Amino acid sequence: RRVYLHTFGCKANQYDSEVVRQSLQRAGVDVTTDPRAADAAVINTCTVTHASEAKLRTFVRRVSRENEHLRTVLMGCAAALDRGALRALPGVVGVVSGSEPDRVLRALGVEPTGGAAALERFASGTRAWLKIQDGCDEHCTFCATRVARGRNRSRPVDAVVAEAEALAAHHDEIVLTGVHIGSYGADLDGGSLGHLAEALVARVPDVRFRLSSVEATEVSERLAAVMRDAPDRLAPHLHAPLQSGSDRVLRRMGRHWYTVGAYRRRIERLAEALPVFGLGADIIVGFPGETDEDHRQTVEVVRDLPFTYLHVFPYSPRPDAPALKLGTPPPSPVAAARSKELRDLAAARREAYERRRAGGVADIVVLQERGGFVEGVTGDYLSVLLAPQSGLGRRLRARLELDETARLRARPLAEAAA
Repeated sequence: RRVYLHTFGCKANQYDSEVVRQSLQRAGVDVTTDPRAADAAVINTCTVTHASEAKLRTFVRRVSRENEHLRTVLMGCAAALDRGALRALPGVVGVVSGSEPDRVLRALGVEPTGGAAALERFASGTRAWLKIQDGCDEHCTFCATRVARGRNRSRPVDAVVAEAEALAAHHDEIVLTGVHIGSYGADLDGGSLGHLAEALVARVPDVRFRLSSVEATEVSERLAAVMRDAPDRLAPHLHAPLQSGSDRVLRRMGRHWYTVGAYRRRIERLAEALPVFGLGADIIVGFPGETDEDHRQTVEVVRDLPFTYLHVFPYSPRPDAPALKLGTPPPSPVAAARSKELRDLAAARREAYERRRAGGVADIVVLQERGGFVEGVTGDYLSVLLAPQSGLGRRLRARLELDETARLRARPLAEAAA
């Protein structure tokens, strides 16, 4: 029996899919990369934007056309919110709310083996994701993921450490992920993300950890100290959602736990403490009620803070999100122009940061071959190219250089000294 597995969406979804893959393989099922050669498919769904769901529906129809015998099970966030539209897609035989692997297997007609749910290895790559919590207790008015994922649920520290130890045997970098990882430990006695980071660094040697998206104001002094004192163990990189540089828009978004001023102060303190610091953010453009002045304030924040990249998204109405009641968003051409301005600004900031980093030393995890070179990622989340002999699956120290096209390359220190 062969099952095709495909994932839409975030790192938490990718982690969930890997747990399902492992469960399928434990049950004796062959997981294939070709839907045309499969008897069944598991598709992990995403509901973060209208576009993500449209891509999902198109994809399901396509694989059904290519293999008319394919039996498809949908899992994940869009599946959790389905009111029948996904179940009606061609070839779909099951819609599983959430990501519990035993339920997914039973929907396929496969009996679970009862083996450990903890992930032992990602199917490919030198990086792995490790989900430390699920769900969210906040109520952002634009977000349906909270509805799909439920309340915050943190995994115990010992369970996370044990899984990290297994993953570290195969992967050079482990990304800590979840839906709202800054809330980690709020439901545990005395737990916090800083406490977990300390435990991982102390108990799982050699591997580099990285935080996925985490709210800036939830980066405690304890967590910042781990990043400052052990940047080769906890990457000096933060992806801190901003969403808007206007306090008025943040209130409309339901993001009550911070103001723009609080965000600025936390990022500025981190930038002062970390000599090397990669900083990214999510920004939603065209939220209902966003004015030219609100956008100007967002641009000002981006110019003032040391961002090295941005993820800019046009507002996407979600059927289960309260923002639908907040009025009509700005016209699409206005949102498109605002998005372009922010993306162009982000590209310029990234180029300037790369120029500043040229000549410096970086801790690099090698990822994959690409175009005759090997691609790697630095601790501060810069993509670099190395000569092929650097080898896959390795972690190394290297000096950064700009080539004639202003592309970052890395020369291993042993070579640079030769």
